[in-house]
Amino acid sequence: MRSLLIPLTLAGLCQAAHAGEISSAYTDLDSKKDCVTYAQAQEGDGDWADLACSGYRGYPVLIGYDDARESLFYGFPPGGDMTSAWESFSGFNSSAAKVEWRIETSGDKAVPFAVIHRRSISNPEDGTSQTEVLLVAKVAQMDAREGCTVGLVLATGNPAANDQARKIADEKAKSFVCGKDKRMVIGNVPAFGRVDN
Repeated sequence: MRSLLIPLTLAGLCQAAHAGEISSAYTDLDSKKDCVTYAQAQEGDGDWADLACSGYRGYPVLIGYDDARESLFYGFPPGGDMTSAWESFSGFNSSAAKVEWRIETSGDKAVPFAVIHRRSISNPEDGTSQTEVLLVAKVAQMDAREGCTVGLVLATGNPAANDQARKIADEKAKSFVCGKDKRMVIGNVPAFGRVDN
């Protein structure tokens, strides 16, 4: 029995070492300071704009703004354009000024694989109250270029929201298949949708 346990224990240690250490890094997101508008509506053409913003160590954050709603993309989009998919809440919404990146470090290589970003969604009933949601997204890498929302965690009145969001990020983001896998939802989150163009 003991001879069987030793290889199993060693295998477990090798897997843990191979997986890399996971930690968080934080960046600011101020659309007036950290972003460049590269497309926007002309007069009489509605209220929309596309912005490219600084993110984590060369990984950009792209914002698609349309009629007081935001769709965000983290990392490198396919073909350099984030318009292949729009993901947002149906209610008016905005993103917080701080982005949490989940980073996996192996040796001297640190790769951001997920993002946790707080969003505020207006209540369509009264227009004044806000619901806070932590959005968990897969970060698009330079080679794969696949990024999307992996999970949504109700933050309003939920003291465990940060831990729940990190668990989703760490366990689901890397293997999540955008446009196919079903995102995780914790709590009574406002309506959220994805539109593939």
